[in-house]
Amino acid sequence: MSNDIIKLVERSSKIHQKNNPQHIFDRTFFIDASNQSLAIIPLEILELKELEEVHLENNQIEEIPQDIQHLKNVKILYLNKNKLSKLCPELGKLSNLEGLDLSDNPLLSSSLQALGCNRKLRELRLYNTHLGEIPIEICKCLHHLELLGLARNHLKSLPKEIVNQTKLREIYLKRNQFEVFPPELCVLYNLEIIDLDENKLTVIPEEIGNLTRLQKFYVAHNDLYFLPESLCQCSKLSVLDLSYNRLHSIPHTLEELSEMTEIGLSGNPLEKVPRLIRKWTSLHLLYLRNTGLRGLRRSLRRLVNLRFLDLSQNHLESCPLQLCALKNLEILALDDNKIWQLPSDFCLLSKLKMLGLTGNQFFSFPEEVLSLESLEKLYIGQDKGSKLTYVPELIWKLQNLKELYIENNHLEHLPVSLGSIPNLEILDCRHNLLKRLPDTICQAQALKELRLEDNLLTHLPENLDCLVNLKVLTLMDNPMEEPPIDVCAKGKEAIVTYLKEKRDMKIMATKVKSAKTQDNKFTVCFRFLESRATHSSEIQMDERRVRGAVVKREVGMENQRLCS
Repeated sequence: MSNDIIKLVERSSKIHQKNNPQHIFDRTFFIDASNQSLAIIPLEILELKELEEVHLENNQIEEIPQDIQHLKNVKILYLNKNKLSKLCPELGKLSNLEGLDLSDNPLLSSSLQALGCNRKLRELRLYNTHLGEIPIEICKCLHHLELLGLARNHLKSLPKEIVNQTKLREIYLKRNQFEVFPPELCVLYNLEIIDLDENKLTVIPEEIGNLTRLQKFYVAHNDLYFLPESLCQCSKLSVLDLSYNRLHSIPHTLEELSEMTEIGLSGNPLEKVPRLIRKWTSLHLLYLRNTGLRGLRRSLRRLVNLRFLDLSQNHLESCPLQLCALKNLEILALDDNKIWQLPSDFCLLSKLKMLGLTGNQFFSFPEEVLSLESLEKLYIGQDKGSKLTYVPELIWKLQNLKELYIENNHLEHLPVSLGSIPNLEILDCRHNLLKRLPDTICQAQALKELRLEDNLLTHLPENLDCLVNLKVLTLMDNPMEEPPIDVCAKGKEAIVTYLKEKRDMKIMATKVKSAKTQDNKFTVCFRFLESRATHSSEIQMDERRVRGAVVKREVGMENQRLCS
């Protein structure tokens, strides 16, 4: 067995060669050889006859060898993201195979006939294999399939024989070319998940009501003008994504779907929030982005379990008071509206972790935000309309804040208190009027990204290199002097090196100057050395050693103080 394969076995099975004989390797059940740039499946892997799960995804494999048939115990096989164009008949001899992933390979549809013999196959993933059509043999022979993944395959229809897949629970048909809802799906009564996102559907048939076990139904990015009322018969439906269709309303009968937890309505010309939503009190996620809303219904306050609400890209001129009653909200997107102030009760959203206010009409920073102690991400860039001119010093109250986006404003300075926010990782100040940064920014030790493009900065704080976690520092389109523009153009590492070297030189110069003024302190020491030395060269050497040790020690102490 080659050393490379031994290492793979060790890493996959947590077995160490030095402690275990060869027969232990022969009984390996799992191996991960993904992301290894393999051109072929190594013979050593094919000799591990006890294997049950094999990962060979994301390699350069062009052919499956006949010896694959020796892996008679394999149950799960990942071959996705390779260069396979055909399958060998021996693949069909893996009689225990239950899960197979061949996604992202340039497969010929005809070669899939080899899978007709894998009678125990339960999960088959063929995403992005450019099939064009599904071989009838798969539908006729694979009667135990529970999951069938066929997204991104240029499919226009399904073979009639797919009705034989009576155990099918999940089918993924996203990004194909269906213009008509496949009627065959409506007789697969065990279906729980249907994904038909990004097709060209105009109608969903009334027969969809036959699927009483359906739990998740995805038909976003189609051309639907209306929904069948029979959809209410899918009583277990909990996730329904209707985003980016042409719906003007939702059938009132759908209010009977009492288990609904997630509804996507974004990108539809609704203009009003459908009344029936007030009945879905179990909702956790509600998407109403770009739906033409000018206000919200009072009944929205009933959705007390809501965790996520997207109201961005609408025509709201004020923040609806109803929102303040949604005390379990964790994510609220109000971006790209016409909001100019927040209600005083906004502080009641005590669990809010992410707040999007970008692209509104705020004349000043909405200080109601400062009471949201759980807030981790705040977006308040103003790329349209009025601009903010300040961020209040009380921003330090947001002690859990990790990301602050204040780009596209007219800020001339940043609050000194930013350095007192211990968890701040991302600070985006692009496209402002900043002339300098507060020195206290160097205290924000968690900072990973600092974006400062297109400002009026000429200097950086001299201790900025003490931000040891900083990974991204952007300074394009600033009239930089210190560091010079040519240094800034080289990126973060060059900037940090420049600042550190300049500060070290400054400290060294200061200490050397200080040392010269203290010669009288060294005179006694040198005379003592002179009385004991026999050569003048020894005196000079000791003098340099004493001076150098003192200066080096003091420079080190100064660097430590500045970066602490």
